Amino acid sequence: MVKARILVVEDNDNQRQLYCEELNAAGYETVEASNSNEAQEILNREEVDLIILDINMPGMTGMELLPRIHEMHPGTPVIIHTAYGSYRENFISWLADLFIIKSPDAGNLIEAVEELLKRKREGWLR
Repeated sequence: MVKARILVVEDNDNQRQLYCEELNAAGYETVEASNSNEAQEILNREEVDLIILDINMPGMTGMELLPRIHEMHPGTPVIIHTAYGSYRENFISWLADLFIIKSPDAGNLIEAVEELLKRKREGWLR
């Protein structure tokens, strides 16, 4: 049984594949996007329960996509997952439910996913 459907938006193929494999192993279904435009197309036609969003990507950045996600899918939790902690101070990042610095261990990302989905089920998110 699938726990939830998660959109992973990450331009690095190896990282995206690793996150998806780890999330799949934890019982989640994943949908992959290698850039913001691809993510927006997916969100226009499919429902997801949570979004993991990288910031620095070619074309439209994650910071440009985040307000669009917030407007189009206001109840969908978003985790900003980036290597750049400086973006935490950008007020647009405050639209995300969590801000996580990338780590070689995907365990903290999976814990964050589980916590956000629990909060969503219990009605603690928007």
